Amino acid sequence: MDLNITTLAERPELEGAMWSMKDLWPEFMMYDPVGWANMGRIVREFPEFVLVATDAGGAVVARGFSVPFRLDVEGRRELPARGWDEVLNWAFSDLRHGREADIVSAIEITVDIEHLGKGLSHRMLAAMRENVGKRGFAELVAPVRPNGKHLEAAASIHEYAFRTREADGLPQDPWLRVHVRAGGVIEAVAPASMTVSGSVEQWREWTGLPFDTDGPVEVEGALVPVHCEASRGYAVYVEPNVWVRHRI
Repeated sequence: MDLNITTLAERPELEGAMWSMKDLWPEFMMYDPVGWANMGRIVREFPEFVLVATDAGGAVVARGFSVPFRLDVEGRRELPARGWDEVLNWAFSDLRHGREADIVSAIEITVDIEHLGKGLSHRMLAAMRENVGKRGFAELVAPVRPNGKHLEAAASIHEYAFRTREADGLPQDPWLRVHVRAGGVIEAVAPASMTVSGSVEQWREWTGLPFDTDGPVEVEGALVPVHCEASRGYAVYVEPNVWVRHRI
């Protein structure tokens, strides 16, 4: 497939089409407050770290977000247990305080649903690695959302993250496998990478499920069960991710 991958800084006119892509993200994931507050800021404040892919006809078929931040500073120095949420907070805190970044974190790679299965995610990851290197960074880290984990919501992420195939030793999970094939190394689990909380009424609207009893609720697309406190009127989803480190 002919593909042209540029940064949004180079082609700002693609922003509208980029946001209009059809994707498979579960609706409840749109309500993580950290992401809600910061995803638009990446476009405005880090457009050189936003990748947009267009096909031969000029249609947007994939996007990739990343953010620079400083890891080698007091109170950090290790990839955070709060993964995705934490690196977004760190990136914009560093920007506000004028702290020089020393590493880049991937935030999202999304492919339009009509172009899934064409290898675009591999190409977007390669382009992200290349973009990071061009901007003078030696490492890209990624709080990876394993795309097969939702099929085993009850399984431990600490076990799942390190499962490998007997035939070739590569990760069992398809998206982790893409990262490892690209040169990444699975480093750690981020057990609380994203948190979505809401009333039981909101969760019913997001999922179509009753959310009428206390305890774990398996939700389509969720990597672990949602914890429901129906008697108190709320439910909370704490998503685990897997930290992968790429040396450029």
